[in-house]
Amino acid sequence: MVWIQRRRLLASCLCITATVFLLVTLQVVVELGKFERKKFKNSDLRAGHAKMEEEPVHLYPLPGKEALILKRKNQLETDSYPIMLWWSPLTGETGRLGQCGADECFFTINRTYLHHPMTKAFLFYGTDFNIDSLPLPRKAHHDWALFHEESPKNNYKLFHKPVITLFNYTATFSRHSHLPLTTQYLEGVEVLKSLRYLVPLRSKNNLRRRLAPLVYIQSDCDPPSDRDSYVRELMTYIEVDSYGECLRNKDLPQQLKNPASMDADGFYRIIAQYKFILAFENAVCDDYITEKFWRPLKLGVVPVYYGSPSIADWLPSNRSAILVSEFAHPRELANYIRQLDHDDRMYEAYIEWKLKGEVSNQRLLTALRERKWGVQDVHQDNYIDAFECMVCTKVWDNIRLQEKGLPPKRWKADVSHLSCPEPAVFAFSPLAPRWSSLREMWIPSFEQSKKEAQALRWLVDRNKNFSAQEFWALVFKD
Repeated sequence: MVWIQRRRLLASCLCITATVFLLVTLQVVVELGKFERKKFKNSDLRAGHAKMEEEPVHLYPLPGKEALILKRKNQLETDSYPIMLWWSPLTGETGRLGQCGADECFFTINRTYLHHPMTKAFLFYGTDFNIDSLPLPRKAHHDWALFHEESPKNNYKLFHKPVITLFNYTATFSRHSHLPLTTQYLEGVEVLKSLRYLVPLRSKNNLRRRLAPLVYIQSDCDPPSDRDSYVRELMTYIEVDSYGECLRNKDLPQQLKNPASMDADGFYRIIAQYKFILAFENAVCDDYITEKFWRPLKLGVVPVYYGSPSIADWLPSNRSAILVSEFAHPRELANYIRQLDHDDRMYEAYIEWKLKGEVSNQRLLTALRERKWGVQDVHQDNYIDAFECMVCTKVWDNIRLQEKGLPPKRWKADVSHLSCPEPAVFAFSPLAPRWSSLREMWIPSFEQSKKEAQALRWLVDRNKNFSAQEFWALVFKD
């Protein structure tokens, strides 16, 4: 009898414990739900982009049950706000309500929103733009927006009129873009004026006993600009210390060999010892200006620049860089650099602006002052945030026009938003090693991309989905 009573008592305790456990679990679930909803509604643009490295990138719509949960969770937001669908999953965000001034938009990579009535714009990252899947058929109220800060070598199709004009809004390195990213590698005017890394000329002259006048650091060899052919030829006329994988003749310290170290203090200290640096872009495009140009200016080294034909518009002062385009042959450039190397007064003319802290280029100053984003600045939006808000604001502008019974404003990109000529090789060194590989790859690649752009436009204009087979059949059609 006692044994039976003990069993009943034990069963009662277990029931009470299970009930308490279930109640506590239910409360935790409820509180977590509240927290997730609060986090979802209040997360800002920067927090969303910080999650890029933490959250998996969803390339396709969420499957079944998960998609339904997300749909219920976001129902209120998506019924009230325009949806900006990242067709290229750049941000990795499955859903976020973003504040853009007085406007709000719902940003997502979830493709189940393709046919949602509030979906107003599709956002594309240029490097990932391809023909595998496009949001077709394209409805009249669907805007396409392109974010592309990269070199044309990443996706040549975008640099031809048939494709670039598919987009309503752009954020590219071109000053003519709706959101110019021309100064994307420059933190601000103060880093140009800074003397933190400047090595005095007297010290540089002493260092010349063991260092070449010129330094070259590239590990992306034989790009469309054919820069290695030029530098190889230049090396026959003047000494160059080359630390990268391309034309390497000198080694960096072991701890600085990782490409991630190119913004390290130790790397800066090494480069700052040189008088001149060969700053050659991987492609020749108007306004395509990378850290290769800005870094030496920050360090107090004179850049010997090749790349953007419009670079003169962005120099800190009239005499702050040596432009390769002004010399008919590497031999002439070598002679000029040698002359500056032996004449302190001539050399100092190229760094006088920095010594005085005077950036006189009003175009550059205005661009830095008026841009709506920052570089490595926690107090400003980054350029992806600015791109999203640009599209959000323009979509809202048209919504307000339509509410007043007025026609929406139609925005459209043109060829000036990405302007790059056909790649070309330097003619002075036809027998240089690997020269033929460039000719065999980049120039035909550019010509091929023209055909791909025309085929893509022809198919998109018919406004229906198409297969890869249809696309390639059209590309290679005689």
